[in-house]
Order: sequence, then C-alpha cells, then structure tokens
Amino acid sequence: MLNCGPRLPHRRLASLWAPQAASSKSTSPHPALQAAAKDPTPAHLSLNLDDGKVFHLKSNWELTRGLLVFRLCSSPWLVRKAPTVLSISQRVLGHRLWTSVLRLTLYGQFVAGETHTEVKETLRRLQNLGIRPLLAVPIEEDVGQAKEGEDWYDKNAQSMLTCLDLSAVGAINPMMQLKVTALMAAALCKTITLRLQEQETKSDLSIKRVVAAMKGEELNFSCLTQEENHHFKKSLRRLNSVAQYAVGKGVRVLVDAEYTYINPALTLVTVAMMAVWNTQKPWIWNTYQAYLKDTLERLKQDVALTERLGVCFGMKLVRGAYLEKERKLAKEKGYPDPVQPSWEATNENYQCCLDFGLDQVSRARGRFEMIVATHNEASVMHTVQRMAEMGIDKGAGPVSFGQLLGMCDQISLALGQAGYAIYKSIPFGSVEEVIPYLIRRAHENQSVLLGIRKERDLLQMELRKRVLRRP
Repeated sequence: MLNCGPRLPHRRLASLWAPQAASSKSTSPHPALQAAAKDPTPAHLSLNLDDGKVFHLKSNWELTRGLLVFRLCSSPWLVRKAPTVLSISQRVLGHRLWTSVLRLTLYGQFVAGETHTEVKETLRRLQNLGIRPLLAVPIEEDVGQAKEGEDWYDKNAQSMLTCLDLSAVGAINPMMQLKVTALMAAALCKTITLRLQEQETKSDLSIKRVVAAMKGEELNFSCLTQEENHHFKKSLRRLNSVAQYAVGKGVRVLVDAEYTYINPALTLVTVAMMAVWNTQKPWIWNTYQAYLKDTLERLKQDVALTERLGVCFGMKLVRGAYLEKERKLAKEKGYPDPVQPSWEATNENYQCCLDFGLDQVSRARGRFEMIVATHNEASVMHTVQRMAEMGIDKGAGPVSFGQLLGMCDQISLALGQAGYAIYKSIPFGSVEEVIPYLIRRAHENQSVLLGIRKERDLLQMELRKRVLRRP
C-alpha cells in the first residue's frame, strides 16, 4: 500500500487520476525536446539519471501501474511461479475478467497493444516523448518445440512483414527485432552449429554457399539430410524475403542472439543476410551477449569478415539473459562454462565490446552502427561521454540506446529529452500470445527485475509529490 500522506477529498483524488495532457493527440514534439536543441550545455554534462524529474511526463495512472507491476516483479518467487499463478487466476476470474486485469497491469506496462490502432497509438505517444520504437514479434522456438511442415514458419514470416509495416510508420530510423527461430527450426540451428564445429563440413556451410541458397540458387548442403536441406533452403528464403521487405521499407532488422548451442547458426544466416543487403547501409544487425566469455573475440571476427565481404555492419550489444540455463547445461553436459565468472567480469566485457564498437563507428563513418542495449546507468553515461569526446552525433543514429518498454524510464526519458536516439523494445499481440513471451523474458531477466528498486523509488517520489501538491 502506498503511503501517500493524509487522506484527500474524493474530488481531488479524481482529478489526480484523470487523463492528462501527456496523452493528448498532439503530434508535436514535447517542449522539452525543443528546449534540448537550444541548451548550450553539453548533453553529456547536463544528462541526469538520478533525480527522476522526467517522470513528470507520466500520467498518474502510469505512475501507479508502474509501482504495482514493479512490486510484483521484484518477488523472485512470484516470477518463478508466474505460469502457475496466471493459470489459477484465469480459472478463478474467468477469461474475460482475467484478460482485463492483465491489460490494466502487466500487459499494459510492457506491451504496445493488440490491434494496429492500439500499437500505432503507443508508438505515437513514445515518439512525442523522443523515444523511438523497436517492435518485436513475440514468437520463438527452442529445441524440442519443432513444428510440422512449413506453415507455422510461413505464417510467422507474414507476421514479420506486418511488424515492418507498423515499424515504418512515422519513425526516424525505424528498427525491428527478429528471432531466427521464428522462421527456422531451432533443432536445425543446433544441427548446423554442430556441423560448423567439424572441420570437414565447415566449407560446406560457407557464407558464399549460404548466400547463394538465400538468393534462390538450387544447391544442397552435403552435411545435412534431405529433409534438413529442404527446410534450411525454405528458411533462408523466408529470411531473405523479410530482409528485402525491410530494406524497401527503410527499417533496420536487429537479429536476436539466443542460446550458445544455436548462436553460431544464427550468426551464419545473419552474416549471410548482411552480405546480401548491407552493401550500402547496415540494414541487418547481429546481437552480441557480453555475459559470454568469447563475445569480444567473435565480434572482432565477424567485423573482419564483413570487411572482407565489403559490406556494412550493425551490432546490438546486450549483457545477456540466458545465464542460468547456460550454466546448468554446461554442468549437465560436462563442457566448460561459457559464461563470465562474475557480474563484474560481464560488465568489464560489456565495456570492452562497447569501446570496440564506438571505435568502429568513429573509424568507419556510416558503415558501422550499433545500439547500446542496457539498463545499466554506468554503461549509458560511459557511452554518452565517449560519443561527446569522439564527436559522434547523438541524434543521427550511428550510436543509439535500447531498453525494454516499461522499464528504466528514468534513463529512456532522460535520453529522449536530451535528443539521443533511444529505442524501446516493444512486443505486441494478444494477451494470450504475449503473456507467455513476457514470462520467458522475466525468467531470463530476473537480475534486471531485482534491480528496479531505484525506478520504483523515483516513481513513488513523483506520485507522492502530486498527491501532496508539492513542486
């Protein structure tokens, strides 16, 4: 229960939770954005992520919902038991009431909406606050979840095209997230990863051959079975069709990394897409997870490969979310733990990869772009300072920032108001489609959820100020 001071008259409370100007239909940028352009103070010196003043941009309902959701998400037990709790609550409340409650809470906090109208309205509100959309289709597959035939994957490809249509509406340098396992079976990704480790079959899966298959050339990969060949070639053409549509729409595609047992295959097809479509601009980006020990080495190898191919490079840098499962698998299978030994080591690796990326941006003007996907304030401030030192344009987009919708808004809003290119990762779809996706992300990001105390305190401070009418 919030401690909001003395009891207030009903009319006063009603006015507090009435719709505010923040939700108006105006398409003009927020005045703070215009002021940022005129402020002579260097942005990296004036940027303040500690005082929460940017929360004045939020409505009272958004503050209240955020506090409620963050309190729920701060319970490790509740996060672990979320599938069971949701299943029981659905039986107790009935589907209609259950859906309504979720739309008001978890779904409303982290999801753009279900219909195109709802999604576009969410994107418009974010853009008015200086935040750019990074839409994500909440579809993926893990090993053991393979679907029969190609229909499921073909349907997902159509969903990707719809996502691209939504992403392209009125956004500056729009982006979209893509999971390869929505378009290609995770089991095949695992098989290809194993083949890439075998010296005698490595050349069979060369970038040149994969690119040829992606472009529609009829060839077979001798290291794969006939059935695997059929699905691989179908998958490559799906990926190519999505990339082609994205380039036509002017949307950058950020390919997600997943588990280490399929990541080499994901990188293979991603670099193949780069070879086809990144000839002039970095339209296709790969993701690098700093919590893995070999990330910097692989990043340098991939950059060197694309330089030999003569194409542009895009990277999304994350700390990573599959730590517990990766460690568990390494222990069960008896291979070396691929994960950094500590949180400090992960942070150090993240900064090394970040600095390498910034150096590449500065050196290869226009041919290397990156998004610093982090909720870590130190990483954000380090990036901002280095961008200023290197003369990298904060709003042009060679370096951008990314966070999850509904989280770390004290960082996102501050960056947006200061004129930086800041994106929110935004899933969309029905409650039934998105809630399982959110639960998986919550399980993967428990360390992030435990670290939201600061944002929760800032929300509570802003709400208390409004209730008590304090400046």
